Amino acid sequence: MKKPLVLLTNPIDAAGMAMLAPHADIRLAAATDHATLRREAADADVIIVRAFLPPDLIDHAPRLLACMRHGAGVDMIPVDAATRAGVIVGNVPGVNAQTVAEYCVAQFLQHARGTARADRLMREGGWAAARVLADRATEMRGKTAGIVGVGDIGTRLAAICHHGFGMRVLGYRRRADLMPEIVHAASIDRVFAESDYVALCCPLTPETRRLADARRLGLMQPHAFLVNVARGPVVEQAALVAALREGRIGGAALDVFETQPLAADDPLLALDNALLTPHLAGLSAESMRAMSVSAAADTLRVLAGEKPLNFVNPEAWPAAQARRAAQARHAI
Repeated sequence: MKKPLVLLTNPIDAAGMAMLAPHADIRLAAATDHATLRREAADADVIIVRAFLPPDLIDHAPRLLACMRHGAGVDMIPVDAATRAGVIVGNVPGVNAQTVAEYCVAQFLQHARGTARADRLMREGGWAAARVLADRATEMRGKTAGIVGVGDIGTRLAAICHHGFGMRVLGYRRRADLMPEIVHAASIDRVFAESDYVALCCPLTPETRRLADARRLGLMQPHAFLVNVARGPVVEQAALVAALREGRIGGAALDVFETQPLAADDPLLALDNALLTPHLAGLSAESMRAMSVSAAADTLRVLAGEKPLNFVNPEAWPAAQARRAAQARHAI
């Protein structure tokens, strides 16, 4: 009997591959451009998603039973179209929360201590040139961390900041009644205005698109530091560039951007007060293994006719069952 086909947009950890191999044929997409993904999805039963899928992919994938997100954010998947067609969408929320929280703290510390700049100056100008930076260093204790999106990542970040550094933590989430006790619930504007460090950890939704706009950036204190580990469009990038260029905020660390990959001539690359990384905050050896194993496990559940543990669009279940039955009849 022919095995179902699992298409990977990008490689996954060997542990996930080992789980899938006895039960499915596994194919790594030749590329992640939309034309390639449309073509290679034509025979796929499940897609494990680490890249943005074309909005019309479902129309090109008649056998598709599920799109399993290797991560939490499902903005890479055309969820509405999948739901209409009876295609299951699953994700693995919270699995990389520790990794992303540690990234945020690392960027906080980099801003507070300036060790990367000191290393560069020491190599280029010597001991004395680098040592003058010491007077600019600050401690984390007693400062205020503001978190927009106190979900799995934001909660972990709050715990590290509060218990590890003795910081005051302000936070915003839609369900204020679910706020951890160590976090003071606040409006988004108050988070921006009162925090020494602002971390954006929220999903991209119509409500959060350009949440960090020119007005809110204008609320930040001159020394305050912004970290974005959400999605690029959560920040109005042109407004942030202007604020950084004019020294109206202390700096920013960005792991995500309005357009990815970041263009070689992007103005952010010319700013010394911007720390830039290529969308890697959620990636570590541990998180890659955990995300791959979770995505593979839910893929196997779907192939066995079961619901995934993390079912993003459960309203699609009746249509998904009908889709599976039609596929089985076609295979006879």
